[in-house]
Amino acid sequence: MKTLYVTDLDGTLLDNDSRVSLTSARLLSELAHRGVMFTPATARTPATVQPLLSGVAQSQYVDDKGLRRPLPAIVMTGSALWNRVERRFESCELIPEADALAIKKVFDEIGLMPFVYCLGDGGFLNVYHPKAMNRREDSFYQERRHLELKRFHLDQQPTSWDSVALFFTLGPVDMVKRASEQLQSCTECAAAWYPDVIIPETGLIDIYAPGVSKAHAVSELARKVGADEVVVFGDNLNDLPMMRVATHAVAVENALPQVKTAADEVIGLNSADAVARYIAVREGYDPDELIRR
Repeated sequence: MKTLYVTDLDGTLLDNDSRVSLTSARLLSELAHRGVMFTPATARTPATVQPLLSGVAQSQYVDDKGLRRPLPAIVMTGSALWNRVERRFESCELIPEADALAIKKVFDEIGLMPFVYCLGDGGFLNVYHPKAMNRREDSFYQERRHLELKRFHLDQQPTSWDSVALFFTLGPVDMVKRASEQLQSCTECAAAWYPDVIIPETGLIDIYAPGVSKAHAVSELARKVGADEVVVFGDNLNDLPMMRVATHAVAVENALPQVKTAADEVIGLNSADAVARYIAVREGYDPDELIRR
């Protein structure tokens, strides 16, 4: 039985400080060296995934030619596969140019200024923002401005709209909700808006290419690596679709009630290395013994 393990990051694999603990890193690295296939599925971009998982060995799989290959991470809500070893995109779904321009028009009319992520060379994402930022946008920028794989271009628009991978916008909830409603009538791109956890009066919206989802990416990756079963870990509502396509869905103890109800099994807390320990035990290993090695 060839099993693919896929986990959300924030609130699931990451601890309460949004890090991979030393214990989880050591367990997962040891499991990867023993041939266990494990990878994240996250809304994060490679710019944050790369440093977050720097202490975790990347699993491998055997491709259809019999060659061993690094198992890519599912990033940007499933729009891209990222090879951490080779530091490059293996694939990235781009928003069609006509849709990108239609999306830009909606934001212009409503008065929202999105961060526009464009696929660049060498694994970089070029991020454009067209005008002076408000305080919330500036905070978003300051937290990410030093990331190695992300280049910000402020007070600029993309020179062309045929390489857009993602629109990300934050603003007043009523404006963001209105933009989401208008976008549904002008594009088939995957758009989802939600209130900010820290500042509920602020709304956020992510827009990806049509058909993009964690669930679709998980199914495609399982097919790519020839997995017989897929075990998925999650904690939040946006994890439910990929949990539904899994052979076995697992929720951490700190997950939302709806996620725990939908899961086949509930394990320990994200802060207690629950995901890494669960995988070790399911694969027949004693987690504490692996840590001592």
